[in-house]
Amino acid sequence: MSSLFHAKIEGVPQFVSYFEPIRDALRHHGGKATPREVYDFVAKQGDITPEDWAKTNKNGRPSFENRVAWARFYLTRAGWMYTPKRGLWALTDVGDKSPVLTNDQAASLFRGVQTQLKGHEEEMNAPAEHVQPEGTQYWFVGAMWDEGEQMQRFIRDGIWQNGYEHKFSDLVHSMKPGDRIAIKSTFVRKYNLPFDNKGVPISGMKIKAIGTITRNHGDGRTVDVEWEEPLAQPREWYFYTYRTTVNRARVEDEGLARKLVAFAFEGAAQDYDFFMSHSYWRDRFLSADAGTLDDTDSSEELLDEDEAAPIAAVYSIADIVAEGCFVPEAELHSILKQWQTKKNLILQGPPGTGKTWLAKRLAKALIGLKSVPDEQLRVVQFHPALSYEDFVRGYRPGGDGRLTLTDGVFLQVVQAAIAQPDVEHVLVIEEINRGNPAQVLGEMLTLLESSKRSRADAMELAYSKTRGEKVYVPDNLYVIGTMNVADRSLALVDLALRRRFAFVNLVPSLNSAWQQWCTSKGLDEAAITHIQTRMQALNTEIAADRALGPQFQIGHSYVTPHEPVHDAQTWFAEVVQSEIGPLLHEYWFDAPERAEDAIAKLLQA
Repeated sequence: MSSLFHAKIEGVPQFVSYFEPIRDALRHHGGKATPREVYDFVAKQGDITPEDWAKTNKNGRPSFENRVAWARFYLTRAGWMYTPKRGLWALTDVGDKSPVLTNDQAASLFRGVQTQLKGHEEEMNAPAEHVQPEGTQYWFVGAMWDEGEQMQRFIRDGIWQNGYEHKFSDLVHSMKPGDRIAIKSTFVRKYNLPFDNKGVPISGMKIKAIGTITRNHGDGRTVDVEWEEPLAQPREWYFYTYRTTVNRARVEDEGLARKLVAFAFEGAAQDYDFFMSHSYWRDRFLSADAGTLDDTDSSEELLDEDEAAPIAAVYSIADIVAEGCFVPEAELHSILKQWQTKKNLILQGPPGTGKTWLAKRLAKALIGLKSVPDEQLRVVQFHPALSYEDFVRGYRPGGDGRLTLTDGVFLQVVQAAIAQPDVEHVLVIEEINRGNPAQVLGEMLTLLESSKRSRADAMELAYSKTRGEKVYVPDNLYVIGTMNVADRSLALVDLALRRRFAFVNLVPSLNSAWQQWCTSKGLDEAAITHIQTRMQALNTEIAADRALGPQFQIGHSYVTPHEPVHDAQTWFAEVVQSEIGPLLHEYWFDAPERAEDAIAKLLQA
């Protein structure tokens, strides 16, 4: 028989050919198997040779293993497979009972999932497996469609439906018979709360109906539900809420989620004191002005999805391009996808390539909002004096003069992400190699890894607030750093950090997009060509210098106008004299005549 490694179904990526062999492997092992057992079985049955197994993709991962992993990813998205615990793959009832896939059916299955993806992942490393608990899952879902409230229809018809055609379908596929489900709506309230919120707006959630899932239709949209009698009065829950339409309570990781499940499905009361003593909400209350609450103002200031709540402006890759990014849009999509998969990303490149500018906009695109709340997007800069005690946790002087164990920025971000589990949180670290990353991050270097984002991988810290306290980094926290590879005074990034981050190289981009931007700022074609030619010649000279190299090239940011330019020659001369010139003198500090010659060439009419 011909090797599976060389088999390909026309019109789809090569890993689609692995759909059926993976199902065979899992059936052979009783419906569940470790990834290694699947790899070995598929390799044996598919006649994969050692030479085939040794071949790698452009990222260095064995192509055979990566194809199996991508096939697993698509079968999981289609609802045919799931991961009951880390390091174990399993077939769902649909995946186990469906008949053998023909090539056309496998291609159709791929395209049904591809609507949410690019379908060109062959050379990219497949995402890490997402654990789906084997026992009962607890879902909190919305019932608002564009047509209005659907809850009564859902209860009457014994169903729940996802109102989006392609959004949340992977989560709906994960729902299984026996899971519990609750219809909820969310709101923000400032007044008339059952606890003293000190005038701070608090997020809340109304639990309107609960039931048990009896069947998944497998279309990513519909499940049958045995609903209990609808609540005469919705029960209101505060603090830890889910604002998106479909959410799974991560009871295996978070005690806050377990308290919510007990409230929604077991009728337990909410312990407000517990939540107000939680570090995230406690800090918000402590920083609030207790005198801001006006007892004479009875307005509720309620934003509820049952009403016409204002919609926040969205932000996407297209917005990054429109704001003056010269990286091709397709490449930006690829970078964002790498970041979503790896959880941690570093933009590296020569000075002036827009690393910080792009990092902050990628963060907004990941979150999906043009105006991101401060608690969702934090920006820090590493420097030589930064320590673990500053960034993670350490003793600092308190108001009473005593040393107090205080959480640094990183643990503050971790707590915010845990407290808001359904929204992405981003930490931007500028100049990540200007400090000592391994020393500053400490245990966080291990916990940041995408495959260790769960309570099962929690670790004790160097400084613990309570005996046996363990910390983990939640799945909805993303880290993006910038790195100037030209500064030799900076610390080298060790292999442990490199393994946990995806690295993207930014290069000087004096391309057509840059030309169009310059035109929009008033530069004529002759001036643009002059600047482009001179800068490219300079960068060629720098790249060829054995003492410097490509990483010392001059980035496009130096010659990208931010305001309208009325005299292009004068503007460029000022940039050369005040910004590029001093940098060249620093590059060629032992040969000042060479720096002066390069400056003269730039200014040559």
